This record gives sequence, structure tokens and C-alpha cells, in this order.
Amino acid sequence: MTAADLIDAVRDDQQTELSRLGSSKTLYADTRGEMAPEVVLSAAATREQAAHDTFDAWSDDSHDDAAALFADAAAETAERRDSLDAEPGDETPAMHGVLDDLNGTVERLGGFVGWTLVDKKVKEQYTGFFTGQADPQTASTFRSAGSDVETLREKAAELLDAVCESDDDWDAAEAAAIEVIATAYDEYFETLEDLGVNPKPVC
Repeated sequence: MTAADLIDAVRDDQQTELSRLGSSKTLYADTRGEMAPEVVLSAAATREQAAHDTFDAWSDDSHDDAAALFADAAAETAERRDSLDAEPGDETPAMHGVLDDLNGTVERLGGFVGWTLVDKKVKEQYTGFFTGQADPQTASTFRSAGSDVETLREKAAELLDAVCESDDDWDAAEAAAIEVIATAYDEYFETLEDLGVNPKPVC
């Protein structure tokens, strides 16, 4: 297996979940139905804060290149959080509970890939929201952030190719990525149900 194979396999396994996480209902869940720009920005800051905390804790990873990647991710998420000029909320996205429990470089890199797949989808929705609000500057900020997340995924993929030495390693990385996405989706699903919204698309 290669990292490209792993990412394809994760996308295939979690196709429905990622598709729904990439819908406008994600913002509705993030804001608990309060779709005002300031609430959306606070929700975005909450995601960036949680990501910063996770990746900052990983920046002492035993693999030097992975530690550097996680440190870069921590710095980028902190910079994005600060640029939003919004206070993060108190709740931490559930997928970070999974990420925080991952052990070892292989699992962390797999989980990191899962986070990037979710985060890119979410940032596309933030971009669309602020485009609809006739706020092109903020929309551009989220569009650029999505590109940054893709770059982080590419770096993680390179490291996975370097550190995975066996089928067991690849299986562990893939399982971590899938668990992160599945947990994010479960939270999305349950939040929408609590709000009285059908999480499934209406055909």
C-alpha cells in the first residue's frame, strides 16, 4: 500500500460521511442552528483551537519529521484562529477526542489525514457561507485555509510512505483515519437530530 492508496481507501469507505460533512448542514450543526456570521466565525475558531491543542501536543513526536509537521499544523491553526477575530466556544469537536487518544507516529499520521479530509470539507462550507454573505475577504480566507490543509495532507502522505513498514502499519493508519471521520460524522448526525433536522439529504 501507498499513502495515495490509503487516502483513496479512506475516501471510499467514508464516502457518504464525507459527502454529508461537506453539506451546508455542517454549519447548521456547528452553530446549533444560529447561522449568523459572528456565530459561524466562533464555530470556526472553535475548530481551529481544538486542532491547535491536538497538534501542539503531538509536536514532541519521536519521529522528527512528523514532529515538525505537527508543529507546523499547530502554528497554522493558531494563526487562523487568531485571524478570525472571534472567541472559540467551550465545546471541543468529538473527533479531537479520538485524535488525542492516538498513540505513535503511524496512528497519528493516519488520524491527521482523517482530520484533513474532514476539515477541508468544512472549510468549503465556510467559504460558501461567506460568499453568500457578500463577504469575499472572509470567504477568501477560508478558501486559502482549505488549500493549506490540503498541503498538510500531502506532507502527511509523504511521511506515511516513509514510516509505514508493514501491512499492520498501513492498517493502523487507515483505521485511525476512518475513526476520526466516523466520529466527526456521528457528532454531526446526533447534533442535527437533537436540533430536529434530518441529517440525511432529501432527494
